[in-house]
Amino acid sequence: MLNEEKIKVMNSLAMYEKKEGKKYLPVSRYYRSDYIGLALIKNFFLVTIGYVLVVAAVGVYFGDFLMENIHKMDLVRIGTYLAIGYGIVVVVYSLLTYIEYTIRYHKAKKSVRTYYQELTRLEKMYNREERRSEEVRSGRRNSG
Repeated sequence: MLNEEKIKVMNSLAMYEKKEGKKYLPVSRYYRSDYIGLALIKNFFLVTIGYVLVVAAVGVYFGDFLMENIHKMDLVRIGTYLAIGYGIVVVVYSLLTYIEYTIRYHKAKKSVRTYYQELTRLEKMYNREERRSEEVRSGRRNSG
C-alpha cells in the first residue's frame, strides 16, 4: 500500500535536490571559514587581474601622451598612486565578497537544515513501516 505522506515528502526532497539543492548542498559541505576564505582568495586573484587590465587599458588609451611625456613624469608618485588605488580596490571588493558569501552561506545552511529535517522525517516513516511489517511478520509466526 502506498503512503501518500511519504510520497509527498519524497517528491519535495527530489524537487529540492533538482532546484535549490544544486546551489545549496555543495555549500553545506564547507565550514563557514573555509567557504568564505576560498571566496576571498578567488576574489583577490580576480580583482588583481581586473585592476591590471583596467590600468593597462588606460595606459593604452593614453599611450601617445605617456610616450611623449614619460621623461617629465614622477614615476614613483604614479606607482604609489597605483599601489594605493590597488589596495583600496582589493579592500573594498574583499569586504563586499565577505558580506555576500557570509549571507550565501547562512542562506544555504538554513535551506539545507530544512532539507535534512525532511530527510529525518522520511527516515522515521520508513522505520515505522519497518516496525509494523516486523510486528505483522512476528504476529503471524506466533499465531501460526
